[in-house]
Amino acid sequence: MLLYRSAVWFAKGLREYTKSGYESASKDFIPDELEVQVPGRAFMVTGGNSGIGKATAFEIAKRGGTVHLVCRDQNRAEGARGEIIRESGNQNIFLHIVDLSDPKTVWKFVENFKQEHTLNVLINNAGCMVNKRELTEDGLEKNFATNTLGVYVLTTALIPVLEKEHDPRVITVSSGGMLVQKLNTDDLQSERTAFDGTMVYAQNKRQQVVLTERWARAHPAIHFSCMHPGWVDTPGVRLSMPGFHARLGARLRSEAQGADTVLWLALAPTDAVQPSGRFFQDRKPVPTHLPFARTSSSPAEEEKLIEILEELAQRFK
Repeated sequence: MLLYRSAVWFAKGLREYTKSGYESASKDFIPDELEVQVPGRAFMVTGGNSGIGKATAFEIAKRGGTVHLVCRDQNRAEGARGEIIRESGNQNIFLHIVDLSDPKTVWKFVENFKQEHTLNVLINNAGCMVNKRELTEDGLEKNFATNTLGVYVLTTALIPVLEKEHDPRVITVSSGGMLVQKLNTDDLQSERTAFDGTMVYAQNKRQQVVLTERWARAHPAIHFSCMHPGWVDTPGVRLSMPGFHARLGARLRSEAQGADTVLWLALAPTDAVQPSGRFFQDRKPVPTHLPFARTSSSPAEEEKLIEILEELAQRFK
């Protein structure tokens, strides 16, 4: 079944996820939806020092928004912040050094953040694809700790902050790769099977889609969405998937093209980005399952994911 899913997904990707796929889809975009200025609105972008996150932060800064960059590497983050300020002319760019794979650090960060700042939009962009099983200091598998638990802790901790503001939104940068995975709550830390970083990453991205759907139902005052940026030429792809990067080469999207739907979900009029809880690709909601792929999960499986994440989140609070 995985072979079938992967074949269908790759064929779909060649049609839709490449640069030409973006160019085709963009013919239906409404340009005015991003012709906005957002002074007074605050945006948090995790992983905002490179790739899609940096492109997103820069475009928001150009439109007058206050941007909070949440990054792990201080030197690279400071360089990105300086560049965004210089090129956008916007001084309201704040930097926060946080390792999202460390839940204790995430909790502490949010406690400090909410004492000093407001927030309208959270963009969960940071992620990692570690190709050999690696544990954090807390004994958590690194991909899961960053891509799933880190996103869960940051988002749930910030929900009370977001709910106080007008038109709050949470956007999670997932991946079309999740289409090859069915939610698996029996081995969240990748302990029981041979480790495949690409498949672990895809499973994490499936988990993010499930979380988005659950959050949307539980918190109707906030607009939740997740999205697939397409196949994008980023430092992360070049580092973690060198073979894929070499194979696709010039067919990969630019970072700006990858960031387009993130920006649209963050900035477009509220009625344009409805409904909440959906998975978006190129500014439109798309299915979260391939035909005949048998990747649907039961409510009980989804509830088990929430319970495990909540237990871990509270353990490290």
